[in-house]
Amino acid sequence: MIQLSSELSTYTYLILTVIAFTAGFVSAIAGGGGIITLPALLWAGIPPLDALGTNKFQSVFGTLSSTINFLQKGQLNLRPLWPGLLAAIIGSCLGTLTVASLGEAGLNTLLPILLIAIALYFILSPRISDIDAKPRISNVTFNLVVGGGLGFYGGFFGPGMGSICAAAFAALLGYNMRAATASTKPIVLATNVTSMLIFIAGGHIFLLLAIAMSFAQVVGARLGSNLVIARGASIIKPVIIIATIAVAIKLLVED
Repeated sequence: MIQLSSELSTYTYLILTVIAFTAGFVSAIAGGGGIITLPALLWAGIPPLDALGTNKFQSVFGTLSSTINFLQKGQLNLRPLWPGLLAAIIGSCLGTLTVASLGEAGLNTLLPILLIAIALYFILSPRISDIDAKPRISNVTFNLVVGGGLGFYGGFFGPGMGSICAAAFAALLGYNMRAATASTKPIVLATNVTSMLIFIAGGHIFLLLAIAMSFAQVVGARLGSNLVIARGASIIKPVIIIATIAVAIKLLVED
């Protein structure tokens, strides 16, 4: 059963909404918005599965906003992405069903490890270039392996998926910064919509909070995607890394 509200205070609702705006802005630029919102939801005391479901719901609308913006401004070509989108949907189904089967105890153990791993990724990840490079693998291989793999990861956990996906487009297909960032959005969107529907069916969502954060995500994502189109993407890491490690430590201590 969907939970319309939680016992969070009005102040906490406001803070989480502001965080969602920031996440939408950052995610449209370089991915990784979930690394901001999921730790915030967990820090607010929302149970892990409900936090994952609420996070998926609000992130869908931010990604949809930036995807539409890239399409309207001619920065996104969907045709070569369809096989990867289908693979991502299948992977997302499998990933979401897997994480839902773990239960709260399993997630309390696993989430800190995943958060620390993603923080390390952000610390070590290379900067994406503004210049196209030679592809290292074929589009078919990329769509099946990377699309399906990222779909599973996105359904199972998700934070950092946009950044990882953009890095994959740049490193494996040779996309430049704008093209990599734009092409990432439909794959993340397909993954998150699939996962969101499964979480909703399982009742793992705080609906009113998710809706409030969704509106903030849309505004932030629109502004962020405009910045990408105008200036190119730049990954701003420190706040994401610090917040992720802090929440991972908090979860480990509480466990």
